[in-house]
Amino acid sequence: MLLNMGGPDSLEAVSPFLYNLFSDRFIIQLGPPFLQKPLAWLISKTRARKTAGMYKNIGGKSPIIDITTDQAKALEDLMNKSNSDVSHISYRTYIGMRYWHPFIEETLHTIHTDGIRTLIGLSMYPQYSVTTSGSTLLKLKEASSGYPFSLTTIESWYDNPSYIEALVDVITTGIESFSRPNMPNVQADVHVLFSAHSLPQKIIDQGDPYAEHIHRTIEEVSKKMKITWHLSYQSKAGPVKWLEPATEEKLLELAKKGVKNVLIVPISFVSDHIETLYEIDMLYQDISSRCGLNLRRSESLNTKPLFIRALKNIVEGHMQKAGWD
Repeated sequence: MLLNMGGPDSLEAVSPFLYNLFSDRFIIQLGPPFLQKPLAWLISKTRARKTAGMYKNIGGKSPIIDITTDQAKALEDLMNKSNSDVSHISYRTYIGMRYWHPFIEETLHTIHTDGIRTLIGLSMYPQYSVTTSGSTLLKLKEASSGYPFSLTTIESWYDNPSYIEALVDVITTGIESFSRPNMPNVQADVHVLFSAHSLPQKIIDQGDPYAEHIHRTIEEVSKKMKITWHLSYQSKAGPVKWLEPATEEKLLELAKKGVKNVLIVPISFVSDHIETLYEIDMLYQDISSRCGLNLRRSESLNTKPLFIRALKNIVEGHMQKAGWD
């Protein structure tokens, strides 16, 4: 089961999606526990109109469910094709979302009805955080406890060689897009800005490895290609201190230093959603245009063949480590 956050599948779903999101104390602690849900309801109602406007700008819904479904189908096809002649194992893939349909609980019921008893939960967050993989995998374990599943989970894969290869591929293509039209083999001076989803600094201070995992991913990419890179964090929400620098601030800083070409790489995301299609492609593009930056974004991994192969290698490596045939 490919596990992800999920997203509203219509504008009407924005408010209940936000409620589910802010009800999770792993994401944010809204006062004492007994106030979590009332405050989540209030925040979701307050933010729904603005957030719905963002989704309206990218087609009226989040694409994450469709993309994760396509990733699951591509992974299933590749694993069954690769193992058809050498293994008695056959594979079925499913998707389970934390905050919107298909919920993890719904998918587990389907899996059980389909007669499957051996299950691997694959977090689609490469870098582990208690707010993402931790919360999602905890929900999976709790919801599956009433079923006769043999369950194992894959919590992170931030430095997996195949994943790094897939990242290098989209970054290389992105850098090449800056080539001069009359000199296609000459690369412009391109700075790579890795933009990761931000977290409250307090969570990192409590020992969450997310920021360290982000750095490790970038280090592995840097071993494979020579780049001038920077790191920033996006999607801050709320008044508490978050990881710094913020992506919009970093863009302004680079412009002031005379940088002209920036390739932004959404390092903690493996599919397009509101953070890439709206925040980067619209908001950050507008900021960059106004301060003289030529900003482009690397393509998301989505269903790119190298990424699907990476997912296959991650799953098979997990099976080998577990001693499965």
